[in-house]
Amino acid sequence: MEKTNTKTFEDVESVDVYTAKGLLTIGHHRYLDVRTNEEFAKSHFDDALNIPYMFKTDEGRIVNPDFLPQVASVCKKDDNLIVACNSGGRATLACVDLLNAGYEHVANMEGGYSAWVDAGFAGDKPAAELKTACKFRPKDN
Repeated sequence: MEKTNTKTFEDVESVDVYTAKGLLTIGHHRYLDVRTNEEFAKSHFDDALNIPYMFKTDEGRIVNPDFLPQVASVCKKDDNLIVACNSGGRATLACVDLLNAGYEHVANMEGGYSAWVDAGFAGDKPAAELKTACKFRPKDN
């Protein structure tokens, strides 16, 4: 039986928000925010690229069928990407798709944008004004 090179969750590199901030500060990485446009509009990293990985529909969330072509229109396959969503789930899925599409340097930011806010990197507004509610995170975060 021939072994495939399909990437899975186990192949996704993760970095904490402090490492991500350091990598973004020195300018060798780009921040790819895969949250919805509505989440992104609420608050985001200043130089972030916003390409939603999923859309909310009446039937639930669906994967953006144009995600990979949209990323390809603004990123090269050898770009260093920090990928983030609200809490980490969608970003991990997006990283798997990016790796399988041939992107070489992608990392999921652990805890997503909510962790970025919790670390104090999003400014001085109250966290409730910056974050989107997430069923995967405790309400006090």
